[in-house]
Amino acid sequence: MNILSYLQRIGRALMVPVAVLPAAAILMGIGYWVDPNGWGANSAIAALLIKSGAAIIDNMSVLFAIGIAYGMSKDKDGAAALTGFVGFLVVTTLCAPGSYSMIMSIPLDQVPTAFNHINNQFVGILVGVLSAELYNRYSGVELPRALSFFSGRRLVPILVSFLMILLAFILMYVWPFIYNALVAFGESIKDLGSVGAGIYAFFNRLLIPVGLHHALNSVFWFDVAGINDIPNFLGGAKSIEEGLATPGITGRYQAGFFAVMMFGLPGAALAIYHCAKPENKAKVAGIMMAGAFAAFFTGITEPLEFSFMFVAPVLYVIHAFLTGVSVYIAATMEWISGFGFSAGLVDMLLQSRNPLAVHWYMLIVQGLVFFCLYYIIFRTVIKKFNLMTPGREENAEDETVDGYDENVSPADTTDTDIQKEARQYIAAVGGSENITNIDACITRLRLAVKDSERVNDAVAKRLGASGVIRLNKQSVQVIVGTRAELIASAMGEVIAKGSVAAASVAVASQPQQQAVVKEAKGEVVLSLVAPVSGQLYTLDDVPDEAFSSRIVGDGVAIKPTSSEVLAPAAGTVVKIFETNHAFCIETDNGVELIVHMGIDTVALKGKGCSRLVEEGTVVDAGQPILNLDLAYLNANAKSMISPVIISNIDDYAEIEILATGEVKAGETVLYRILK
Repeated sequence: MNILSYLQRIGRALMVPVAVLPAAAILMGIGYWVDPNGWGANSAIAALLIKSGAAIIDNMSVLFAIGIAYGMSKDKDGAAALTGFVGFLVVTTLCAPGSYSMIMSIPLDQVPTAFNHINNQFVGILVGVLSAELYNRYSGVELPRALSFFSGRRLVPILVSFLMILLAFILMYVWPFIYNALVAFGESIKDLGSVGAGIYAFFNRLLIPVGLHHALNSVFWFDVAGINDIPNFLGGAKSIEEGLATPGITGRYQAGFFAVMMFGLPGAALAIYHCAKPENKAKVAGIMMAGAFAAFFTGITEPLEFSFMFVAPVLYVIHAFLTGVSVYIAATMEWISGFGFSAGLVDMLLQSRNPLAVHWYMLIVQGLVFFCLYYIIFRTVIKKFNLMTPGREENAEDETVDGYDENVSPADTTDTDIQKEARQYIAAVGGSENITNIDACITRLRLAVKDSERVNDAVAKRLGASGVIRLNKQSVQVIVGTRAELIASAMGEVIAKGSVAAASVAVASQPQQQAVVKEAKGEVVLSLVAPVSGQLYTLDDVPDEAFSSRIVGDGVAIKPTSSEVLAPAAGTVVKIFETNHAFCIETDNGVELIVHMGIDTVALKGKGCSRLVEEGTVVDAGQPILNLDLAYLNANAKSMISPVIISNIDDYAEIEILATGEVKAGETVLYRILK
């Protein structure tokens, strides 16, 4: 993938967080209009609106980190978004002035000014990209069973945390140098008059993607180099009286922005809309209209700028150049107006009576010209160079809600090991065309299919499945053990890449293996105590073929009368299903235990079951693992007969059942495993 294609991926991922910005910008604009001088201090309504909008605008960088990590992830999973958030927190916390002071052992007042601006779009985008890359590479990694809690998606935030520590360390040394270099550059052009104003505006826009425009703004707006454009303009007559402001001069680093923000960018938005493919125009219209209105009314342009900044960088450079030209023209002609919030309609009207506003109405005339310039230039360049602005993406018409396009066949070489295994399971159950839904329980793939007769049992068993259960014409369960959830997730990833053909019905004959006869030596490997109190049943009585046929493993079942579920033996909790209805424990000597509360309780989506420990916890026999709402479960579950089984029973000679009738949690020995 070339750099332009990669930037376009970033741009498409940004559309989710960018879509929320116009509403926030409008809220802030209205609030500032209500209370132009107090910023909410003089009006509760204004404060409510301004603070509501600022909650989004001020946290735009973290929205970018989350949105890009999610949008660039291979499966659009929430874990990727969480990874981006974790990474952003680590970097910005370590690089905050207080943390920098402690880490570098210097007084807080000596921390470089640059770190007051570390929470910016550049850091958000960088963290989002790195998080997505790590997620795509490592979210399917399987760790050794003892560390299985940290496998897959849970591994990625840990890796990102360590990577962000390294990134923060680099920024601690690099960021002040870059920031100070830009301040020095700004100071070097401050005496160039109107030309300097144009150069400043060009770089102001050009630096928006990396968040370093604040460095230049501090030079020209906030008195770092003897220029105090915004504060003096807000002072108006008082600033003139005190000799701090000059009509026609003060505000020249602001005035030309009105023509671009109120008129130029809306013209660009119209061009992007007209260049979109017909089938995508409705979608693009919503984004462009919201962004254009926010830019015109409030002067907040990020929703529009980030919509084409990465997908068509050449347009953004043109936009930066035109901004420089606009500011140069306004400064040269002394068409001056300033702003306290941004260069939108709100500030233009509020400043129209300010004595420092000179021929401000000519900025509207200039703006109409720039509307036409932006529209013509953007439309011409988009068409001539076939730029992939919103609505023109080559794959836009091929995208579906779940990202699955059955007409595309990906190369097998792109699969990870788990995806290769998942691809074989897809083929075994009749190919991707036969699958309508993929789910998993703690030991089995729960698949909705078009025709269960197309499932190839022999192929599935050759892959390692213990068995295949056909519940009806459209429902199949494949018993694959405790890796079921990981395989199910990988199956979804494989199908998202493209269609998978069904396995051949004919299966090559395999050499007949002679059965291995295990001699019961009578050595006790492990004894299990009852995890709950209740009535004991044999597995034959369990109303689920996977358990009653002992495909999943061997053991007993209990219908619980107590609400607390205990560990039947000491070991590590290697798996708790996300709906909390079942868990697995691996003992120190390798016995794999499964406690499954009720039958088909996964369908209750976690209601009635809550966990008391997390995966990876080392527990003692009799330690509470789950808590049950028995009244709810008895009323809603298919059955509360709960298997307590050994899933790797083939590694042992037999089990010896010791209990009968009523059993008591944590006291009654159910059975022992013999070697």
